[in-house]
Order: sequence, then structure tokens, then C-alpha cells
Amino acid sequence: MPTIVEYGRVIARMNEQGMRCLYHNSGAFGLPPGAPTHFVGWLGPEDPTIRPEARVHARRVAEPFEATLASLTTRAWLEILPGPAWVMPKSHWAHDLDLGRKAWMSAALREADIDPVKLATLNVAAAIEYLPGEAGRFTRFVQTLLENLLGSDFAVAFPGNPVVATIHHHKQIWWLSGDESLVRRIDSLAPVNEGDEE
Repeated sequence: MPTIVEYGRVIARMNEQGMRCLYHNSGAFGLPPGAPTHFVGWLGPEDPTIRPEARVHARRVAEPFEATLASLTTRAWLEILPGPAWVMPKSHWAHDLDLGRKAWMSAALREADIDPVKLATLNVAAAIEYLPGEAGRFTRFVQTLLENLLGSDFAVAFPGNPVVATIHHHKQIWWLSGDESLVRRIDSLAPVNEGDEE
């Protein structure tokens, strides 16, 4: 059953992996200034807002976009990133369980066997931890986020692995790491579609 990881532990572990929190109390993590940065994006529908310099690091996936992206993210975890997966808002839980998002987010958390009441008042991004045996629940939760996020994003971290993924509200997954070979291995899981940049 997924569990909640206290935010202080999240920060400590991410710092150990060379990642830094980008916004106070958030689940947004990146590399320190000046560190080598490698990234790749998996895209669902066409998105004209992506900058050209980022688009060359991205590829489109097949429909149904949300299911495909969730499945690919799970494959990357199970095949390349051993250990647990941590899912957390890139803002904080009180924000993402507020008003317009509350109904569907609460339902998604209950389906994941997480009590939304335990998260609703947290102004920090505690993580939901999935173990490899819970991959099906992880996939469903990621797919639900991709289907419903409208203005905020979520992150997935993999303790012990120097990489973080962003579940973007435009139905995209963006991977970031200082390890170029790791990013290449993750991206190799996504099939090449016509029109992808090489």
C-alpha cells in the first residue's frame, strides 16, 4: 500500500542525490546552478507553447496519450530506476487539494489508498511512496494526474537515482538529470514517431 513520506525526509534524500528544491516547501526539484543538465520530454497532444530549444529534446507518443505516458513512466521506473517512486506536487498539497481540484484529486488519492484528509492541510510537498509491487496503482495515479491537471504540475522522484520527472499539465512527462546516459536510457523506451527530432 502506498505511504506518505514526510517532507523533511524528501528534502534530505533529494539533497543527497544532488537535487535542490526550487521553491519553498515544494516538490519542484532541479540541479544546482552550473551543474550539467540533460533532459528529454515525452509529449501527448501538440503544444505550441514549447520553446524550440526544448522541442529538440522531445518526442511525441501515441494516443491514448495519458495511458501511454503513464505506462512509459512506469516502464522507466521498473526497468531503469530501481527502488521506490515518490509522487509529489510541484507546489504543495494544500494548494492541489483546494477548491476546483479537490473532488477529483481526493478521489484519486482514495483509489491509491491515501487519505486525502492527511494531506489537505499540508503546505509542503510530502511524497506518496510507491514500491515496485504497487506499479499498477502508480500507473493509475499518474494517468489520473495526466487526465485532470489543468494548471499545476507534479513531480516523480526515484530515491537512489539522480533523476526527476515532471508530470506536466499539458499531458507531458519531462525527465531531468545530470547523467546524460541515464536520460538516454529512459528516452530509449519511447518509440520514435514520425516527426520526432533526432
